[in-house]
Amino acid sequence: MTFQKVSHDCAQFWRFGCDQVRAVAFAVVLVGGIGASRLLPADMPIARYDLLLLFGVALTVLARKVGWDGPRDTAVILGCHVVGLLFELVKVRMGSWSYPEEALTKVAGVPLYGGFLYSAVGSYCCRAWKIMDLSLVRYRPRTMAVLAAAVYLNFFTHHWLPDARLVLAALLIAAMAGTWVHFTVGGSRYRMPLALAFALIGFFLWVAENAATYAGAWSYPHQLDGWQPVPLSKFGAWALLISVTFVLVARTHRREAPDTGIRPGSGSAEAARSGTTGGAAKDVPALATS
Repeated sequence: MTFQKVSHDCAQFWRFGCDQVRAVAFAVVLVGGIGASRLLPADMPIARYDLLLLFGVALTVLARKVGWDGPRDTAVILGCHVVGLLFELVKVRMGSWSYPEEALTKVAGVPLYGGFLYSAVGSYCCRAWKIMDLSLVRYRPRTMAVLAAAVYLNFFTHHWLPDARLVLAALLIAAMAGTWVHFTVGGSRYRMPLALAFALIGFFLWVAENAATYAGAWSYPHQLDGWQPVPLSKFGAWALLISVTFVLVARTHRREAPDTGIRPGSGSAEAARSGTTGGAAKDVPALATS
């Protein structure tokens, strides 16, 4: 391995990290605002949860104004907000977690700002799709939509029926077999299995959930007497739940890598499969293999 290659790999990894920071800007500002709100005086004329709702709305408008999100992105983010609020209403009612503070904008124990936490995930997916020029190979939209709906429903029904998340995880892995996500970093094209992308996003959402609960966004039962880390099992839950957001985003942003009809084994076959014209896509996690 030459110094030039090591230098190139490090530069590409840095660019990848910078792209991720750009994509996650909405979520960082949102969680940062939640954390900062805990420093406000307790005797404010407006409840903290109500203030956070106004902050979330303002942040959504700002994201549109500065070009973070386009019209389709805003529609997807709104859809994620609604899906998230429905999820919150059921889970809070079942005692999975709670929002202990009072507010005018609480419905059945859920403050309306809670949906923005899911909007942030939708914003990240939309932003990453555009910034890194994502495309999919051998993606199965109908199968994925059915399984994502089943995952979403299972998070409700497991309170009364047997929990099917392990079965659904196996079915999702089977449905994603052979599905690749292609993306661009610094002018070079790379790819990773969609299943790996779900696992990585799920892990970082678990990390973000630890930060959000520490900032007082919501509290699990074991955190009511003082903050404690979110159980690692939530990592698996997020890796499953990201399928719901991904299906919503993919419906409006998805494009398939072009099929030029080149026969396997020909010099440009891999480039055709990768959806690029400038050479073959490199596999991840071996980020740079040129």
